[in-house]
Amino acid sequence: MRDDRQGLGHYAEELVARHLDRKGWQIVQRNYHCRWGEIDLIARDQGCLVFVEVRARRGDAFGTAAESITPRKAARLLASAQFYLAENGLEESPWRIDVAALDLTPRGQIKRLEVLENAVEGGGSWGTWSRTSWQPGHEEE
Repeated sequence: MRDDRQGLGHYAEELVARHLDRKGWQIVQRNYHCRWGEIDLIARDQGCLVFVEVRARRGDAFGTAAESITPRKAARLLASAQFYLAENGLEESPWRIDVAALDLTPRGQIKRLEVLENAVEGGGSWGTWSRTSWQPGHEEE
């Protein structure tokens, strides 16, 4: 089961990285690890450093991918992002934490990919976010 989840995670990260690249984002780093946790993708969206948590779900029996972020996970993302900023001397740089939620069919086809901007803010709570959605066959405007 773990290998299946890991495989799904790597597959989802690759799909999200390609999606962000098409939007003009620059992928800075993948799978950043520190003592507080892991950040799936670190990217630049214009002048803003973006820490991206990729969440993927096959089917919706246990809720959508976007609903799978717990307060504990949000706190770990925040701590990891702040550690990265300090470690790289970027404390004064503009940054945010986004969640890329990927809902897949049971066969692994994309049903929906949403990027929830500013999904996590100080204290590990949900931020005020905006949503960018993409579905197969529906090009972004």
